[in-house]
Amino acid sequence: MGMDRNTLIGFVLIGALLIAMFVINSKNRLAYEGEQKRIADSVAALQPKIDSNLVKLDSLKTDSIHTVQTKSIFQNNKVDLQDVVLQNEVMKINFTNKGAQPQTVILKKYKKFDSSLVVLQSGDFNKLNYRINVNQNQSAEITDIIFQPMPVVVNADQSSTLSFVAQDSSGKKIIHRYTIKPNDYMIDFDMEVYGADQLFSQNSINLIWQLQTNLIEKDRTYESNQTHICYLEKEKYDFSYVSKPDNKTFTENLNWIGVKQQFFINAIISKNKFKNVNANWSVPVDTSHQDYLARTTTSAQVPLNGFSSKQIIPFQMYFGPSDYNILKKYDNQMENMVPLGSGIFAFVKYINRHFLLPVFSWLEQQIANMGIVILLLTLLIRLITSPILYKSYLSGAKMKVLKPEVDALREKYKDDQQAFGMEQMKLWKSAGVSPLGGCLPALLQIPIFMSLYYFFQSSIDLRGQSFLWAHDLAAYDSIAQLPFAIPFYGDHVSLFTLTAVITSLLISILGMSNMQDNSNPMMKYMPYIFPVMLLGVFNKLPSALTWYYTISNTITLILQIVIQKYIIDHNKIMVEITENRKKPVKKSKMQERIEAMQESQKKLQDMKKKG
Repeated sequence: MGMDRNTLIGFVLIGALLIAMFVINSKNRLAYEGEQKRIADSVAALQPKIDSNLVKLDSLKTDSIHTVQTKSIFQNNKVDLQDVVLQNEVMKINFTNKGAQPQTVILKKYKKFDSSLVVLQSGDFNKLNYRINVNQNQSAEITDIIFQPMPVVVNADQSSTLSFVAQDSSGKKIIHRYTIKPNDYMIDFDMEVYGADQLFSQNSINLIWQLQTNLIEKDRTYESNQTHICYLEKEKYDFSYVSKPDNKTFTENLNWIGVKQQFFINAIISKNKFKNVNANWSVPVDTSHQDYLARTTTSAQVPLNGFSSKQIIPFQMYFGPSDYNILKKYDNQMENMVPLGSGIFAFVKYINRHFLLPVFSWLEQQIANMGIVILLLTLLIRLITSPILYKSYLSGAKMKVLKPEVDALREKYKDDQQAFGMEQMKLWKSAGVSPLGGCLPALLQIPIFMSLYYFFQSSIDLRGQSFLWAHDLAAYDSIAQLPFAIPFYGDHVSLFTLTAVITSLLISILGMSNMQDNSNPMMKYMPYIFPVMLLGVFNKLPSALTWYYTISNTITLILQIVIQKYIIDHNKIMVEITENRKKPVKKSKMQERIEAMQESQKKLQDMKKKG
């Protein structure tokens, strides 16, 4: 097969799109962090030094007075601070009765890069807060109220319910009720209020949700770039990147809002919908001393159900994996948080959802080793795309046969490239050769490649799965750690990246030996430049993707050699071209217009030369 100019352009387009996405995702990251650190250092240098011990004592004193005052209002002086555990097969939640809310959420089936269990919520920053009116001139934050925990109740459907109660002497009462089902990451959270018309103003709850997203994966920069704040606004899903500080005010009501890390999600859902929502987020400046990725603060109003004294305000909270199949069953569009396609490639999510994901899940059920699953998936994809590949090779073979005639035309019209192009088109048309025969097949493979690009980055089933030397197929494989970082490459050596680049280079070399038009110096070197660019792009991508690319390239090499040497018969091609030349040439309307334009341009050029 010959690698004609169109085929090469197709492959270069694939590489250019991939590199553009990589650059956009990491744009200005290092410059931004450096600037933020400089600003923080300057501000810190101007601040007066404060005795941290005095600050701590004063804070404890203030907090103690505030808590005692609030406790006295709700008659909880005899209730001590305590933690209560609610758990099922997949998660364990430690609740605190101070504010009656989750304090720590541990996922039992997932581990961090350091082999400890994944903790989605921990630390003092995490809280769900709102204010209540305790008398005419005084309000209190719910996080300062000490609730009375009730015994855990096991329901008929095997779900478990934990309730917290706080009340005052006048009969006003607040109950936080949490229910979890077996093997489920969703928590039903009902807020039951007695005296709601007195406890809340303007017939709504002013909710503040604070969340700290902890570092979970080994590559902090990559995980940060994969972290988004996601929301469903007016039944339409969207997201914003959280890799740098920003804020967003929503003009429409939200069904839910959540923070998605690379593979895990924290989200809160309101069945009454959130109104007047504002979200802001920050990232640590000095990442070497912080074990979290970002801190988000969301303020929103939750409308009450009328002005009745007794109210039940329903919420849900999700702490779990970004697993498409798990999220899909909740029927609230949360499955959109799994990034299976976005931006100009948003359409590939349908390929992932309706083809790759079902096939991958079926293979996963049959075979335990994920590396073999990817191998079989690659073979299936190449089998499906083989007719496209064959047509590309056949087109290249036809152009190779016509090469002597094309060279003769080039020599004849060496001073008139436009005339050469017109005559070349006529030659190809008379021989039954499509000028796009090599380009279109390559372009048609772009959606498949981009589908896999998104799929392997977002599939949590690959997380923690080892294959050959790769310890985690959802992260890059590293066979050597460099003592320094190389720009655009990184500070490690990924072996799957090397195999992907080497096989890509072999395809380029084989294509170069059969290239039809090697008169352009840039076309000579482009096949070598593309694999080198892949070296930098692929080095930080999941090893599942580079393993797939290695297999795919290897299959391409084998098919290219087999089809070219054993399937395509060049003598038959000559006979076919000869027969095509005897047939009348049928031109499409588009082709007639193009030729008419070319003829007009040629006449204009001839007139200019004569003038």
